[in-house]
This record gives sequence, structure tokens and C-alpha cells, in this order.
Amino acid sequence: MQNTIFKNFINNEWVESSSQKTLSSISPMNKHEVVGQVAASDVQDLEKAIQSAHEAKVQWRKLGQHARGQFLFKVADILESRLDEIAETMTKEMGKTLPEAKGETARGVAILRYYAGEGMRKNGDVIPSSDSEALMLTRRVPVGVVGIITPWNFPVAIPIWKLAPALVYGNTVVFKPATEAAVTAAKVMECFSEANLPKGVLNFITGSGSVIGQGIIDHPGIEAITFTGSETIGREVLKAAAAKGIKSQVEMGGKNPVIVTKDADIEKAVEGTISGAFRSTGQKCTATSKVIVEAPIYEAFKEKLLEETKKIKVGNGLQADVWMGPCASESQFNTVKEYINIGQEEGATLLLGGEVLDQQEYKDGFYVSPAIFDNVQPSMRIAQEEIFGPVIALIKVADIQEAIDVANDTKYGLSASIYTQNISSFLKFADEIEAGLVRINAESAGVELQAPFGGMKQSGVGSREQGEAAQEFYTEVKTIFIKE
Repeated sequence: MQNTIFKNFINNEWVESSSQKTLSSISPMNKHEVVGQVAASDVQDLEKAIQSAHEAKVQWRKLGQHARGQFLFKVADILESRLDEIAETMTKEMGKTLPEAKGETARGVAILRYYAGEGMRKNGDVIPSSDSEALMLTRRVPVGVVGIITPWNFPVAIPIWKLAPALVYGNTVVFKPATEAAVTAAKVMECFSEANLPKGVLNFITGSGSVIGQGIIDHPGIEAITFTGSETIGREVLKAAAAKGIKSQVEMGGKNPVIVTKDADIEKAVEGTISGAFRSTGQKCTATSKVIVEAPIYEAFKEKLLEETKKIKVGNGLQADVWMGPCASESQFNTVKEYINIGQEEGATLLLGGEVLDQQEYKDGFYVSPAIFDNVQPSMRIAQEEIFGPVIALIKVADIQEAIDVANDTKYGLSASIYTQNISSFLKFADEIEAGLVRINAESAGVELQAPFGGMKQSGVGSREQGEAAQEFYTEVKTIFIKE
């Protein structure tokens, strides 16, 4: 059992919560293992964090974009030096395999360096004025104090792709991670702490969502809020932000389809489907969830999919031969089990997997084998609702138009993929699919850090994240008119 306690980071000091109580982070690979403990903060701690951010925001803005970028370069170097340690903590804490955890941490380093480079890029434009003796220009200025709330599934990448642009564009931050991955987040924060940012610029606070998360959402001192997580909480963020008249950016998940046309390369389509659906145990907002296959190749695709899925080794993510780890928590484990039961009750055929693994090395973890359902109707819950687990719903269709119609038949619109060798099919798909991320002959999961990321419909509300698009959320445009 690990007794390490990770404190809050407020005004550049690591401090206990006012209550001095803690929350334990449990390993999903072994429910008897405590990875670490984090502060169980209350509203007094949150007030201190928000006040600290307000006191720091003027000087941080005045420091200048180039100087702020230099801090991010320092953080990137520190994170890179601790990559192996932080990746191992991530695997222990939320179950992701070690290679995936290392890849995510390396991505965090790359994101930091990308936004550090923003310190040398323009932050406005000169605009012609109708007055020939005047100069008119725009300047992008920070929003102020930004509240950041992140989920457990990407405990390094998602916080950093919010923190890095928030900071380089001149905002101060109050950051709350998900408790299930708060130890990993605390170690990321240690990298920022070691870089010696000015006091109060970045404040880290842990605690329950109902107290600290809701407190950030409701607090009048928060001047913008960015959230990734459940649809229920996302709607609370949107309502509160609208009531206060502040910016909000919300990503609430997806039900991501893959279409496989009759002329597709079946091996490539199966490989991409398995990776998109079962990497990270299906716990990605962009994970493949329903696979829509044209009738002429449906049986051949299904046979190959079953064959390759049977090869997946499930287990402890620290082991070199393990391909898929456990569900990240008991709660998520129970959700996946519930949806497997729902699929069977609705009349779908469970072709493979969906079994609770509880023997021998699995007995103390939250393990389930990857599941594949056949005879799925588009209206079934397993074809409509986000499961966030290793479950594929197979749907047979007659042609590309029916495939696109089925793919769009959901309230979500985050990512979508098609496997085809027909240019007409992928052009039609790219034009008609209702998703913010569209991928051709590639899995549904995955986006490059320099590209905008976000969803349509109920997957996301607000401006896009990552790449240059992040500037839209973290800054306001000030128009300046100058005349002698």
C-alpha cells in the first residue's frame, strides 16, 4: 500500500486541504492497492486557489507571450525527464498499458513544446482603416482566470492540452483533475512546479466533483471554463456559464462509427477497428463503438474480426505481453457489464467476449474481455449510447447511403471513420457524416496535436481544442484604433 499523500498546489506552495482529509486512488489492476492519496479539498481551499489566480493574472499577462512560452519549454524538458516514472504511475492508476501510457506522456511533452512555440507567433492583425491617417489593429488578450476540469482516461494529455494554451496566452488557472487519476495529474503538476512559474499562475486542487468541480462551475471568480467529461456534468457547465455570461468549452463524448464498404481492404479495416475499439480498453471519447459493414463483405469481415480479437491478451498493463488492461474503475467496470447485459436483453447476439475475468491473476482487478455483438439494430441502446468500454456493435447495411444514415443516427458527433478504396464513397462520407473528426482508412480514435479537435451535435459545445484553434477559447479580440 502506498501512503504517499499528494497535496494541493496553491500560490506556488504544496498545501494540505483545510480538512486535512484525503482520498485514495485505487489501482484497477488490484483493488487492494492504493496508488496514492490526494487532498479531499473543500470550498475554503477552492476560494484560496481562485483568489491566488486572480492576484497573479495581471503580472502574468504583462510578462509577455514570449516569456510565458519559455516556461512551457522548461516544463516540457522536466516532463520528458520523468516520462517513464509518470507513465508507470498512469498504468498503475488507471490501467492503460505501459506502451500507451508512455505514448500519452510523450504526447504531453510535444503539446507543451508546440504551445511554447506560440510565444513567438503573432497575436493580432493590422486591419486597413477607412481613415488614411489612422492605424487600426487587433490584439488577442487573455480571458482571465480559467477553470479546468479533466477526466481520468487521459490524465496527462488532456490536462496539458488545456493548461498549455491557457498559460501561454496569458491566463491564470485553477485545475481540478478526476480523482481516479489525480496521482498522475499531481506528478504532472510537479513538473510545472519545478519550472518555477510565478506565484498563483497555476493552481492545482483535488477533491470530489460535487464539491470542487461544482464549485469551479458555479464560482463568480472563474472567468472561463473548459471541461471534458460526462454529458450530465457538461450540461451543468453550459448552464452555469450561460448564466454568468462567461466562455465555456465542453466535450462530452461520442458514439463513434466505422463504416466498412464492400471494396475495403478487410485486413486493414479489421486492424483499425480493433485498435480503435479496444486500445485503452475502449475508454476513449473517440473509441470505435459501432461498426457498419456493407452486406457483401459482412461475413468475411466478421470472421476476420473475431479471429483477430481472440488474440488479444488482457491483463496487467505493466506486463510486456499485455495488449489491453482493465476498466479504469469499479464504476466503469459495472457500467460495461450493464451494457453487455442490455445488449443481450435487447436481442443482439454476443458473438465473443464480454466475460468478467476474475480467476487467478485477474481476481482483484476490474477485467472484462473485449466484446463483439452481432444482429444489432441501429435503435438498440448499445448502438446509441456511449459505453466507454471494449464493446463493438456490428451492423449490416445494404449500401453506402444506408451506412452513412446509420452512422449519423445518434445524438453524438465526435469522430467517424470509413474504410474504402472508392473515391466517391469517401468523398460522400466526408461531406455527409456529422462528426468533428473525419478519418479515411484510419481508425476513429486519434487526432494530431496541431489539428483542431472537437465534436458536433451533443459531443461538444464551444470552440475547438488543440492546434491554433485553441486561441479562440483562451483569448478575446481587442480592436485598437490609433490616430495622431
